[in-house]
Amino acid sequence: MLKRLLLAAAGFLFLASPTQAAPLPRLVLAGPLAAVSFPLIHMAESGALSDIAEQVEFKPWRDPDQLRVLALEGGADVLAMPTSVAANLYNRGAKLELINVSTWGILWLVSRNPELKTLADLKGEEIAMPFRADMPDLLFGLIGEAQGLDPRRDFRLRYVATPMDAMQLLIARRVDHALLAEPAVSMALRRTQSFPVSIVAPELHRAIDLQIEWGRVFQRAPRIPQAGIAAMGAVRGDPALVRRIHEAYRDSLAWCQANAVACGRIVATRVDMLNAEAVADAVAASPLEAVPATDARAELEFLFENLMARNPAVVGGKLPDHGFYGAVAQ
Repeated sequence: MLKRLLLAAAGFLFLASPTQAAPLPRLVLAGPLAAVSFPLIHMAESGALSDIAEQVEFKPWRDPDQLRVLALEGGADVLAMPTSVAANLYNRGAKLELINVSTWGILWLVSRNPELKTLADLKGEEIAMPFRADMPDLLFGLIGEAQGLDPRRDFRLRYVATPMDAMQLLIARRVDHALLAEPAVSMALRRTQSFPVSIVAPELHRAIDLQIEWGRVFQRAPRIPQAGIAAMGAVRGDPALVRRIHEAYRDSLAWCQANAVACGRIVATRVDMLNAEAVADAVAASPLEAVPATDARAELEFLFENLMARNPAVVGGKLPDHGFYGAVAQ
């Protein structure tokens, strides 16, 4: 009898433990049509967070305006975004903390000219550029200026709304060069090599790897803390939940890297604009690693300081303080 009472008491204590919270009714994961979102889609599809939420859904955002609406109006619980945007939103009072950095540069200058080596080789050329004044444009400017170039005078930048728009200009031969992020790079290369588009489309090349350029001109490792995921609203106030989300994201990213073809199929079923083969190519080509934001702080601050030297408003006028960095350690 005593043994039975002790077991019952132990069970009651376990159920009553404050760490065993009831599952959330719904958890919304949101991200762009880019490699940073592939693990989020896998998390939603695989039930990776079924222990913490009854329903997990992925919601895509297509441009920076949609991203900011999601962030400021509480439209997502976990939001993938460029790290500069996360810093800007945090410094403007948004309730977020950066959980990790997972995308370490996925930008390539895609061109009809395979002989290009550095940005200096593009002087005087027209370049299709997505997301004016956001991460691709900002990084292009930083890297150009670091090697003595003036992006506004030395290039003819043709701003477009999205990487897909830039890709279409390339395929239609309306521009010879475009700055693209994965998976738009892989989609452009595959589309121009497939029948019947290949009959009229130009031959395209990954001409300049902006990550290599970053490392060369700043004398650093060739990786850029470009994007990651952030905990939004009430989620950020729960350290155990934030850690659990990071771990699920890390595991889903590892799964995608080990199963690129299957990952491509999952992503393509959820995002109409992407095809499975290009997603698989993007996973293989992209430098992806889920590094807790606290561990990436030095690299983030180097990026933010350089962005602030050009335009302090980009990151909200100052380096984000300690509260910006999610309490997740390796």
